[in-house]
Amino acid sequence: QVQLVESGGGSVQSGGSLRLSCAASGYAGSRYCMGWFRQAPGKEREGVAAMGTGGGTWSANFVKGRFAISKDNAKNTWYLQMDNLQPEDTAMYYCAARPASSQFACVVPLARANAYTDWGQGTQVTVSS
Repeated sequence: QVQLVESGGGSVQSGGSLRLSCAASGYAGSRYCMGWFRQAPGKEREGVAAMGTGGGTWSANFVKGRFAISKDNAKNTWYLQMDNLQPEDTAMYYCAARPASSQFACVVPLARANAYTDWGQGTQVTVSS
């Protein structure tokens, strides 16, 4: 059974930092593309950052230079380092994954939520001014 478990959320003041973690388990293989998304109350879920199986990354314009996605293959865990957090970053953050297959290598990072097959339960990030 595939499971994604996020951790690392919390409350910080404007300008602060947090590192979110997403631990993956239950995958038959070790190659999958991954992403981070967020959803604020009353807003649609939006892509934050993503990584393909080729190692390439993508990040949304509103987090460029502040957030970075990375992965620890040995731990099957990926991270979202968030620096210089602002009140507008307040949201529930979700990690997502899609296993690579012979039909879909998932080499390039996927920015759209509907490209992913597996989701974590979310972790809340709150930034106060």
